Amino acid sequence: MGIIVLVIVLICIVFAVQTLRYRLVTLPVMRYFKRALPQLSQTEQEAMEAGDTWWDSQLFSGRPNWQKWHQIDAPKLTRDEQSFIDNELETLLSMLDEQQIRHDKDLPEAVWTFLKEHGFFAFIIPKKFGGKAFSAQANSTIVAKIASKSLSTAVTVMVPNSLGPAELLLHYGTSEQQQQWLPKLATGEALPCFALTALEAGSDAGAIDDFGVVCQKTIKGEKVLGLELTWSKRYITLAPVATLLGLAFKVYDPKGLLGDKPALGITCALIPTSHKGVKVGPRHNPLDHGFMNGTTQGSKVFIPLDWVIGGQAGIGKGWRMLVSCLSAGRGISLPALSAGTAHLCTRTTTAYSLIREQFGQSIADFEGVQESLARIVGLTYSIEACRQTTAQAIDMKKSPAVITAIAKYHLTEMSRTVMNDALDIHGGKGIQKGPNNYLANNYTGIPISITVEGANILTRNLMIFGQGATRCHPYIFQEIKLIQDSEGTECIREFDKLLMAHLQHSGINTLKMLWLSITRGHGLPVTTAGPTQVFYKKLNWLSVCLSVCSDIAMLKLGGELKRKEMLSARLGDVLSHLYLASCVLKKYEHDGRQQGDFNAVNYAISHHLNEGFSALDSFIDNFTNRVVAQIIKRGCHLFGHGMKGPSHKVISTLCKSTLSDKSARERVSHLCTVEACGPIHTLEQAYIEYKQTQSARRKFKQWQKSFKILDFDKSFADLVELAHKDQVLTSEEAQSLIDAQEKRLRAIAVDVFD
Repeated sequence: MGIIVLVIVLICIVFAVQTLRYRLVTLPVMRYFKRALPQLSQTEQEAMEAGDTWWDSQLFSGRPNWQKWHQIDAPKLTRDEQSFIDNELETLLSMLDEQQIRHDKDLPEAVWTFLKEHGFFAFIIPKKFGGKAFSAQANSTIVAKIASKSLSTAVTVMVPNSLGPAELLLHYGTSEQQQQWLPKLATGEALPCFALTALEAGSDAGAIDDFGVVCQKTIKGEKVLGLELTWSKRYITLAPVATLLGLAFKVYDPKGLLGDKPALGITCALIPTSHKGVKVGPRHNPLDHGFMNGTTQGSKVFIPLDWVIGGQAGIGKGWRMLVSCLSAGRGISLPALSAGTAHLCTRTTTAYSLIREQFGQSIADFEGVQESLARIVGLTYSIEACRQTTAQAIDMKKSPAVITAIAKYHLTEMSRTVMNDALDIHGGKGIQKGPNNYLANNYTGIPISITVEGANILTRNLMIFGQGATRCHPYIFQEIKLIQDSEGTECIREFDKLLMAHLQHSGINTLKMLWLSITRGHGLPVTTAGPTQVFYKKLNWLSVCLSVCSDIAMLKLGGELKRKEMLSARLGDVLSHLYLASCVLKKYEHDGRQQGDFNAVNYAISHHLNEGFSALDSFIDNFTNRVVAQIIKRGCHLFGHGMKGPSHKVISTLCKSTLSDKSARERVSHLCTVEACGPIHTLEQAYIEYKQTQSARRKFKQWQKSFKILDFDKSFADLVELAHKDQVLTSEEAQSLIDAQEKRLRAIAVDVFD
């Protein structure tokens, strides 16, 4: 006992006496960090400095402040935005026929004109330039509703309103460039595209080999300083029809016309496609969708320096420009496409599962169908919660690179799961193409969403935790920058401050983790009451486990962690499911804790907790040092975490409540377009009448069981008439059953062709 006390006293003396602490703790740790922690490349550092953190840093810290989280206002639309959705958007939706668009490989001319004249390409442009100045929330909602009707049109609308010339001009353009181009972009007079992806540089923008050489040309008798550009790009949406080309390339100055640096870095410029030497097209065919996507090339095309975004001062700033603006694509557009698809699947599959009968009963009564149907509803609720919350972060002028990467990856993957389940339930109706198949077009669109803005494999394995571990940690990013950028006594002093704060942070979290491990997450109080209280406790537990495991992984593996992609991806999954569950709880609170929504919330949180703890287990089981892994496992959950995913009872209850509660079903699928005609309208009418006639249907089926005469030659209407004659059904009930059956058969029918 005396030895233990002596050791504690010595440790206290070492940490209390500054000179001893510097010599015995700070300097050795600093040298170790220099060797162990990952060195940040210039592009990595720029990417991290261009973005910022939000709720992700709270989750990563192990101390999420739920009260602060719920104090963030509920997402709202302005009067102008709602009016646009109710009027211009509804008119557009009535003009769209995705089958015809895919057949023609283009939008109808009338649709192109309507989009330009009514500002569908001007959501992000300020009103002083003739734009709409819509919020990210409105932008996302509009794109999602279009996506439920026509993915080709949704992609066409989303591109000018995400990463591209308008976004870059707003943040980095000179006043002259803004005055020249933004009014034209707002009216559709100029149609933009942005060319980044090259043959061997897709997600790795730093590897593009498109280049511009600084040079002088004599134009109309005057010497003009500019760039001679050579490029070849592919997969560029709107390129075949664009009139304004945004281009990313590397700049070289071999003659030193701009200074003494020969390589000046990634740069972005705006070039009219009518400019001499610019080629756009030919186009690609992205899984038969009708939106324009193609190529652009140029060889030794001269442009003046004032065509560079930001003018001469913008040379070499392109990478920072791009990463700071990527939030629009990852945080608005792609989640919107995913939400539109999920709402479509939920609206149609809930209806179809009720009206489709097998073995004499609705297939919604079968537990196998219920398992898939509950997953559709639960994940759709989660997708919508994340879509709204992430768009809200952008409206708050945040640029959370990690959160938008989470939204892009998980929402596109969850929408793929939802669509696969919807097709399983629809069976033959889901695979027979034609005007009555409302799922097939969105099904083929999902791989496109998964591929763009960084392939999902890259997003999950390199970006979410790769950036999150460094950017969201309260101290690591500052420590790495200090070690890389500074030297001398002042550096040691600053590092010592960070190190002491880091050790205190890690120590407190380790103690919290051990206590929560013993109490299985119930050891610390939360401010929220009611049926969701247990969810907050479990999320706190998972959050503190992530914090401690991240510290251990970074200190043990150091720079090697970047190459251990499967390990880092699993920690990224933990962070992701923490964020997704947070969004679900935030939406539930802001919606007023609707009783009809609780079953979907219960399913979604159970799913995310199970996935989060499973990812944590997988990280521990595959950790490189088995002894350390066992210590971590006991520290995280001494008696197991007990997460099993949604129970059978939760699944069954969610299905029954969604099919019986009209308001709950409307809320979880409100982005799905239901027109006054068409296959979804037919399905909705069949669904409504099927529900209205359930009492009469039960009486009729009970009568059928006792019916003694062979009925193989009698139609449904004949049998209903017989039941009416037997006074089993009233005349009104008989007629309503016949009408409902006619609508039901029309709704489940598929297309046939000569």
